[in-house]
Amino acid sequence: MLTANTPTNPAVATPPKPRDDELDVCGLTHQGKVRATNQDHFLFASLHKMMRVRSTSLPNPELLEMPGERLATLVMVADGVGGANAGEEASRAALESMGMYVTETMQCYYRADPSDGKTFEEALRAGAAACHTAVVERASSNPELRGMATTLTLGLAVWPTLYLLQIGDSRAYQLREGKLHRLTRDQTLAQDLVDTGVLKPSDLARSPLSHVLSSAIGAEWRPVVSKVGLNRTTTVLLCTDGLTKHISDEKIEQRLKTIRSSEEICQTLVNDALEAGGSDNITVLCGRVRQTETT
Repeated sequence: MLTANTPTNPAVATPPKPRDDELDVCGLTHQGKVRATNQDHFLFASLHKMMRVRSTSLPNPELLEMPGERLATLVMVADGVGGANAGEEASRAALESMGMYVTETMQCYYRADPSDGKTFEEALRAGAAACHTAVVERASSNPELRGMATTLTLGLAVWPTLYLLQIGDSRAYQLREGKLHRLTRDQTLAQDLVDTGVLKPSDLARSPLSHVLSSAIGAEWRPVVSKVGLNRTTTVLLCTDGLTKHISDEKIEQRLKTIRSSEEICQTLVNDALEAGGSDNITVLCGRVRQTETT
């Protein structure tokens, strides 16, 4: 569900969709200082209508292969859970499965009206089910992978709307008009206790259950789909809990306010987490529209 402070204003005219060359996106992942392996994975992708020539008598057929207009932008981050290589395998399987699902169901994006979010919401739920099945099947095929699971936080930007899929405790944020908004709810045992009134919000960060997942791909899972408006001055950030274990929302907001590029913000936040201890794998993804004098 949308957070209470999620900014929406349907009365505002839709801003023009950014061109591909106006998009400034970056993702960065780091093993951290403690973990023996990196079990995080991320993906940025743009979805296009395109023609690919399979056979022709024409010379230079590559000139006909045009990607066409960008239909959507897909961003995903997954934080694997499991011993040895199981966590890395789970997060990789989830992103590969979702990527294949999106590729195979592109027709729904061609036909859908961007103002009707039902198609995209249903696609995200179906994609999450495909991810869950892929992780469960891969775990059952190898005894060393049994019990593996992963978070999955996904954003599908169909201008001017960002559709979000949340499973686990990786997060999505949006900086809008100088204010940081957390767009996802952590699916952890501690957060569940806060929601039911058993645990005080002020005790959440100190709870030993604050990083124990209550929902994950490959285990018991509860997909949550939501949406939020975009404009040409908003910045979207996705990250794993390797960042948020060490860096507060206030510090993230401060960093985003001084952004000069998505690459810079990803590197800066990863460095911040490393300097604060780097106790887990750290992954940060940032997307925005490059600002010009007329933006």
